[in-house]
Amino acid sequence: MHDKIDERRFAELLTESNDLQSDAMQGARRDLDDYVEAAHEVRAERRRSRLLPAAAVAGAAGAATLAAANPAFAQANMEVQILQTAASLENLAVNTYNTALTLPFIGGADALPVVTTFARMTMEQHAEHAMAFNAAAERLGGPPQNGVPAKFQQIVDNALPGITGPADVVELAITLENVATQTYVKDVGLVGSPELRQLFSSVAGVEAQHVAILLGVQALLAANLPGQIKLPPDAGELPAAAGKVGFPNAFYQTDMAAGVEDGAVK
Repeated sequence: MHDKIDERRFAELLTESNDLQSDAMQGARRDLDDYVEAAHEVRAERRRSRLLPAAAVAGAAGAATLAAANPAFAQANMEVQILQTAASLENLAVNTYNTALTLPFIGGADALPVVTTFARMTMEQHAEHAMAFNAAAERLGGPPQNGVPAKFQQIVDNALPGITGPADVVELAITLENVATQTYVKDVGLVGSPELRQLFSSVAGVEAQHVAILLGVQALLAANLPGQIKLPPDAGELPAAAGKVGFPNAFYQTDMAAGVEDGAVK
């Protein structure tokens, strides 16, 4: 029997998380509308560029010349790939959380209520992110990405056979959430428009929150304190690292970030 959680405080924390998610998605929709309008202007410029003599050059040389003549169009194409890769990472997260929820110690009778609720809520948030990224890619003329990136799917495939308890699931989730967060932090510096920078920085904040929560859960499991994964915990029982474990770095690294084309539609 698990300790009873403080339903009122738990509901408050869920509301706070959903508010962050809602703000990010509202801002994303507004920023994407602005960005798509600007991108359509780029595409109109591309059509005008076709009238340039350089655009008549055949084959690969012609494409290279056109890209050189219109770097804004080349940037727009790269940004479609960035959006598709972002959608693929979100799809992978949705699939992984969905699989985790079939396990008795994550979504079943043996699970801690806080962990189950977090997994379900986080899965829904990732699904919303995927829809936003795909909507933007489609409005820019690219196909949606409904698949997953093979490079990171392999990480999941390698981990699944060794999962025997909640700590293993939490470790895998931290990896995937870090990949997504670091990718979006990196993307902020790659995209060319303030609207897309705002989109990726907003979603990165939501993903970073996921990482912080998971790191806290991981620390309690490592300290053999699964009973403290509740709201509120017993402050006197928490390990010394409890107050800082969720924020190990002042700045996010990007060494785990996905490449631009890792999840792009081929």
